[in-house]
Amino acid sequence: MSTIDETTALEKQNLEAHVDLCALRYQNLNNRLSVVENTLRDIHDDLKKGQNSMTKVLVGTAGTVIAGLLSTVVVILMKF
Repeated sequence: MSTIDETTALEKQNLEAHVDLCALRYQNLNNRLSVVENTLRDIHDDLKKGQNSMTKVLVGTAGTVIAGLLSTVVVILMKF
């Protein structure tokens, strides 16, 4: 018999063993879910930082394009 089969047989015979094993299983599950939550939180933070950086780049690029267009308009107007 494997360990899982032995554990299941023990649980069928003894309610206290079943309760204790379920508590261990839930604790293990909770620990694993906590790791997943922390990983997702880290990914979310990284995405927010990346989005903020991209916004800064887009604003800088737009400002540069607008400044270039305005300087071109000024040069054209000065030629007349």
